[in-house]
Amino acid sequence: MISCWQKTEVDKDVEVRLADTYKEAGVSITITTLTDVLAFYIGLATPFRSVQSFCLYTSTALLFCYIFNITFFGACLALNGRREKGNRHWLTCMKVPEATGDGRGCCVGGAYDEDTHTEFEMPMNSFFKNYYGPFLTRVGRHIHVFLLLALYVAAALGAGFVFLQEREANDIEEQFTPVNGPAKLERAIVVENFPQSEEFSDLRLASEGTYASLIITGLKEENILTEAAFNDIIELDRQVKSITTGNTFENLCAKTKGRCISNAILDIINYNATEIVSSNITYPMNNDIFLGTTIGGVKLDSSELTSARAVRLFYFLDEKKTKETPCWLDGFLKLLSNSTEQKTVHVSYFTSISRQNEFENNSDSIIPLFSVTYVLAITISVLSCLRLDCVRTKVWVAALGVVSAGMAVLASFGLLLFCGMPFAMTVETAPFLILGVGVDDMFIMISCWQKTEVDKDVEVRLADTYKEAGVSITITTLTDVLAFYIGLATPFRSVQSFCLYTSTALLFCYIFNITFFGACLALNGRREKGNRHWLTCMKVPEATGDGRGCCVGGAYDEDTHTEFEMPMNSFFKNYYGPFLTRVWVKTLVCLIYAGYLAVSIYGCFQIQEGLDVKNLAEDGSYVGSYYDKEDEFFSAFGPNVMLVIKDEDFQYWNPTARRSLDLCLENFQNLTMAHSGILPVSWLSEYMKFGLNAGFDLDNEMQFKSHLTAFLTQFGFSQDVNFTNNQIHASRMFIQTANISTSSDEKNMLNAFRETAEKCGKTQTPINLIVYHPAFIYFDQFAVIISNTIQNLVVATCAMLVISLLLIPNPLCSLWVTFSIASVIVGVAGFMALWDVSLDAVSMIILVICIGFSVDFSAHISYAFVSSEKSSANEKAMDAINKLGYPIVQGAVSTIAGVVVLSAAKSYIFRTFFKIMFLVILFGAVHGIVFIPVFLTFLDTCSNSHEKNKENLPEHSVTSEWKVKAIVIQNEWSADPDCY
Repeated sequence: MISCWQKTEVDKDVEVRLADTYKEAGVSITITTLTDVLAFYIGLATPFRSVQSFCLYTSTALLFCYIFNITFFGACLALNGRREKGNRHWLTCMKVPEATGDGRGCCVGGAYDEDTHTEFEMPMNSFFKNYYGPFLTRVGRHIHVFLLLALYVAAALGAGFVFLQEREANDIEEQFTPVNGPAKLERAIVVENFPQSEEFSDLRLASEGTYASLIITGLKEENILTEAAFNDIIELDRQVKSITTGNTFENLCAKTKGRCISNAILDIINYNATEIVSSNITYPMNNDIFLGTTIGGVKLDSSELTSARAVRLFYFLDEKKTKETPCWLDGFLKLLSNSTEQKTVHVSYFTSISRQNEFENNSDSIIPLFSVTYVLAITISVLSCLRLDCVRTKVWVAALGVVSAGMAVLASFGLLLFCGMPFAMTVETAPFLILGVGVDDMFIMISCWQKTEVDKDVEVRLADTYKEAGVSITITTLTDVLAFYIGLATPFRSVQSFCLYTSTALLFCYIFNITFFGACLALNGRREKGNRHWLTCMKVPEATGDGRGCCVGGAYDEDTHTEFEMPMNSFFKNYYGPFLTRVWVKTLVCLIYAGYLAVSIYGCFQIQEGLDVKNLAEDGSYVGSYYDKEDEFFSAFGPNVMLVIKDEDFQYWNPTARRSLDLCLENFQNLTMAHSGILPVSWLSEYMKFGLNAGFDLDNEMQFKSHLTAFLTQFGFSQDVNFTNNQIHASRMFIQTANISTSSDEKNMLNAFRETAEKCGKTQTPINLIVYHPAFIYFDQFAVIISNTIQNLVVATCAMLVISLLLIPNPLCSLWVTFSIASVIVGVAGFMALWDVSLDAVSMIILVICIGFSVDFSAHISYAFVSSEKSSANEKAMDAINKLGYPIVQGAVSTIAGVVVLSAAKSYIFRTFFKIMFLVILFGAVHGIVFIPVFLTFLDTCSNSHEKNKENLPEHSVTSEWKVKAIVIQNEWSADPDCY
């Protein structure tokens, strides 16, 4: 509204100015509001109540925002217009003398442009013209100083890499679970109230424990409950228990009643393989022993076990012996990795340290890809800038542009390592991204350099280059850096680390682009000025004509005094633009877009949440094999969830309180994910039976407490009640879950248990209850991943619009920026789900990046359209494509080249990074050169406002005709070849 108001003629009546403002801004803010509100109303169809609530409130707020904008804010504009009409001071409302000239003094009032009768342009618009370029001419004057200074800074800060090993932060729980997640707080309560006992119980562990495990299956997936199979199983058990690494298993094992914890299935047959056939084993409970996690793939006759396809053995170690147990676990892994295949069974193995070890080994697989990436980037850059003219070719400049991006990574990472910032594994993907963005900015600089007049001094050409490219690379940097800084607000440390390192690297990339690379351009310019060969630096004869021979040098267009255009520019002007604006092609594009949108929306409803921990290991790892077997055979039973009553004032002896507790336990037991056939493990139920049989009056507080200690010790419940100083501070019970096989099941189980616990606190006798299991630490990501992703996307989108409006003040352009961001995000989210990528901490990073790249590809092509001097919509679209088509392709190819090698990585994290970045760049580029130009041709009336000031624009010379990217900032043209 303000931008359109400033473009109205100040000598008109306030009512007329306001009508002109509504006429100019009305379509933009109406379509913006409608598209945003519609997007949020579509979000109401999601099955998540948090998302539904967010979308309903936000869409309603946007509607009211629109209403107040055209009423209240319009009235404010009119009131302010009357003040301006009376030439009154903004603060005192006293009349001030009318200003003359450009009105740039602090005490003048009412100044305006007497040629256009509009207000003067915003200061930001003239900054790059009047200050940015001239200031950086120093780079052209002092080339060697800037070259050496940049190299020195990169080398000095790069010394921070000596701290890399010390700063590495690869703890899976710390990096990939929410900071201060509810489960971590619940774990703290459990640890505080139920300290680890000398008597081991895997049911009561507050952590995953320290253990080794085997999953044993038949070689041909047949029944494993055979004598031959159990001979092999017993032999494996013997070998594992015989491992000696300075300490024996007997010395390190977790014990209860002085004996190592054994495996129930082997105890049942007394370690005699012949008894497996004759034993009658009931399932899942056999003589009060739970076998659901020990035997899998079962077939039953009533409750009697007839066959099974898998057996799992656990070997728990004493968690307190932290120095000795890692050595034994390493010995276990060495034994199993070197063992030959058994005669009748196949073995998958795992330890409590395996996941962490395999995750840390991912780094080794990515290091060789760095060199491949840089070679590929240099090759593409050189080929893009290669000419047959041996003087005008930019081979060395292109190569040094890649070096500049590498220096940015070295300096920024080194600085943060010096500052002690944690270096998560996700950061290792950042150099690939930085390389793509840095090369993209290099193309901008080179393209702007090629548009300068070759017979001018090098310093002047460099100043003109900065003047033309400054807006583009500044907006690119600001939008991308801001998108990453917004990512710092996420509750995942891996995301925070990635965003901090990447945003800092982008800032250094920008700095080195305007210093080091600018100096390289100037140095290359001096070579061209002397008409010297690109390789030998020997003088060559000056070329004549168009200079398209391979042995000529220094050719240029004698009409414009600039270098000859690249062949690809002619393709977009003469072939692609006219083809795209044909009626049947535009119809086909609309149909393709409708199909794209339909598939994308369908994909959005297929998104799976959460990071599967098995994906943290490399492909082909023994960890993946173990998890696959676990999912296949042991998914019928889920975690045994701990219910902790943390209310110190709860009266366990009170019948009314017990009835409330029983009702609460019944609600848990009635949940669909709770196993109805297995009763809760409850010390209180057993105590009440004990008291009834012994004739105790347990409704009496004194009797209840006096007999409690003896009961807990005798029946093995001493770890379930925190009973000190004659007061029960906390107690716990356990509910067995079932059929938890997918991430959706895990999320639903977590939400259902927590909601039920919350309801227990609202009964007639409130019960202060929490639920906990060690796996909940990882399940917590489900509670925040969607809300945080939406929050980051909304905040980042708003930030992008603010920056775009500051540097490119045109409401219609902002509308198309919003549309493109929304469209690309929907496309990426939908197609990533169809490409088997879940919404997790890794993909959340890239979705935020998606916004930055959407701005890059969309903002300027829409602005080039609305600011074009052409008369018809089709001509405007062709003009925009002519200026931006090749830079969009260059930017897309260079960025994809930076990450394409990650597709060959053996790690899920790095492949996910490639997949989503590929989708972001592909869809962003297609929107930039296909969808948006076509859609803009349907909205010709939206760009007519430019025509009335057309005569005030500078003459569109032959030079400006070939500018690769044009930005009109009110009455000022600036060229820009970036792929916005």
